[in-house]
Amino acid sequence: MKFENNIKSLPNVDAAIVNFGASKVAVIGNVTVQDIEKAGAFDGIKVAPIKQRKEEKTAFFKRKENVVTAISFVFLVIGIIASFMYEETHPLAIGLFVIAIVVGGYDMFKSGLLNLSRFYFDMKTLMTIAIIGAAIIGEWREGAVVVFLFAVSEALEAYSMNKARQSISQLMDIAPPSATVRRGDHLVEVDTEFIQINDVLIVKPGQKIAMDGIVLKGASSVNQASITGEAVPAYKTTGDEVFAGTLNEEGSLEVKVTKRVEDTTIAKIIHLVEEAQAEKAPSQKFVDKFAKYYTPVIIAIAFLVAIVPPLFGGDWQTWIYQGLAVLVVGCPCALVVSTPVAIVTAIGNAAKQGVLIKGGIHLEEIGRIRAIAFDKTGTLTKGYPEVTVVESEHPNDFIQKVMSIEAYSQHPLAQAIVKYGKAEHIHALDVDDFQSITGKGAEGTVQGKKWSVGSVAWILSIITVPTKVIERTEQLQSEGNTVMLAAEDGQYKGFIAVADPIRTTSTKVLEQLKVAGIKHTVMLTGDDTRTANAIAAKLGMSDVEAGLMPEQKLTAIKALKEKYGAVAMVGDGVNDAPALAAASVGIAMGGAGTDAALETADVALMADDLEKLPYTIRLSRKALHIIKENIMFALGLKIIALLLIIPGWLTLWIAIFADMGATLLVVLNSLRLLKVHK
Repeated sequence: MKFENNIKSLPNVDAAIVNFGASKVAVIGNVTVQDIEKAGAFDGIKVAPIKQRKEEKTAFFKRKENVVTAISFVFLVIGIIASFMYEETHPLAIGLFVIAIVVGGYDMFKSGLLNLSRFYFDMKTLMTIAIIGAAIIGEWREGAVVVFLFAVSEALEAYSMNKARQSISQLMDIAPPSATVRRGDHLVEVDTEFIQINDVLIVKPGQKIAMDGIVLKGASSVNQASITGEAVPAYKTTGDEVFAGTLNEEGSLEVKVTKRVEDTTIAKIIHLVEEAQAEKAPSQKFVDKFAKYYTPVIIAIAFLVAIVPPLFGGDWQTWIYQGLAVLVVGCPCALVVSTPVAIVTAIGNAAKQGVLIKGGIHLEEIGRIRAIAFDKTGTLTKGYPEVTVVESEHPNDFIQKVMSIEAYSQHPLAQAIVKYGKAEHIHALDVDDFQSITGKGAEGTVQGKKWSVGSVAWILSIITVPTKVIERTEQLQSEGNTVMLAAEDGQYKGFIAVADPIRTTSTKVLEQLKVAGIKHTVMLTGDDTRTANAIAAKLGMSDVEAGLMPEQKLTAIKALKEKYGAVAMVGDGVNDAPALAAASVGIAMGGAGTDAALETADVALMADDLEKLPYTIRLSRKALHIIKENIMFALGLKIIALLLIIPGWLTLWIAIFADMGATLLVVLNSLRLLKVHK
């Protein structure tokens, strides 16, 4: 916040946003990189343009904060030995403690004194006052211990924040920096930023695909785990879509580029994750506001502890020391980092698992959900028709004749039959006199005989069908199937049932959601009531509402919110947009395929995998739990330490342990969120 305000106060700056989680700053105005760096000089912040920025890969023992801490520790240990060999006030011991204080606390003092001159009170200001006070009353050893512990905690905090940020830097490293492009008859190596739409990439086995595009030539398995979180490779052939950052495993591919580098799916994911990590959750806003008033209150308490008892006969040195200890224990740092570290870690972990959560507010809201509404088509079901039953005396011959007729039709049900025939390695025959009869079916002559394929009602109107067959078709229709009958020269030959099949994972996911405490699951669909009821019964859903238009889905969501409070809507992100927007949390299926899913929803399941839903709820609840634990740790340890004032047991080193111990507990506790997996 201080860095952001300093940039905003620069001349010619219209606006500035600092994203701490992603280590990025965006500035609108006429400024140089050097100007921005000067605004962050108080904390030694280094700034570089994004395209030139190299992620810090410095070894743990080469980092400046770690080296400084180690040197400070060496002088502190020698100083303690000297103070026991001689005495604490011996010039040698004091000299060693002073070196430990100056080495370990130089950056802190620089910021603290600058803040003090501006009457800006933060953690470093409070520490600076405490150390100066300790020196004035002759507590050199305690001052050196406090500085060393502070340096340790700063080093560990930097390490843990880097760990939390790695989720973004790993995403950034996914897409290769250059690619092989065909230009005329030549193959050229081109940096990704210079690749144009319609360029053709040559992707060899084992290489990463550099840009989003369509496969022009070749076939291969492509590992899309970086985008979807799914380790099982997807088979890609001519006409299929591929994404930047995914790994081509076996075959050679030629890919026509469809998006510029800044518009690729991976670029959007990085941008959304960074925005999400910067957006403050409700609990974080509360903590920030609380800390704003808390710090001045602590300074006032410390002042009263140091001044009031001596006025009533207490020892000045003892009570000034106690006041300084209050100042140290009262640092709000543990409280301030209690929420953001947990949120940054959780959102980063979710992104690696193929779940995009667009902000802390949504992360918290998911944990409070008690009811979930699902769209049917493409969410609980696969979203495309498949053949479920074939009934005929000679199934293979029957399918061959029917698929030969249906090959001439563009209807999705016809295409499902053709696809089924191909999967069974059956080849279509030539058809004469093909005729499509709108809303009924199709006719044609196959091997000299007239075949009619179509709806039950139409076929019944032209031929006689056995009663048993009619009863069987009615049963299948009640289970959500569409049944097509076929006749050869006026004789009944068999039927094919087609349905939009339930996803294999749907039943398991709904069971897991019940275990997770979701009280109510409802299907909201535009499909007919009979089909919807059949699918809802198979899945064991609490409720179903069928035949709904988009605006009726919106009304249903509002009713659910009134009854259950927090409600999630799971849909495909396009036709469910109003309902997704109205729900407490809108969850889109298959973010990797649709820009609309990424834009509309609060959460996108990138792999089109419903199994990620229970994981997301678990992660959210764990994050909420950890945030509460963090706030309790931060305040609890401070309250215990402050109570030690009453018997006069509060020392500076106990104070720093209470403060830094709380900070480290909070940070390490938050990093537990990295271990939550699908």
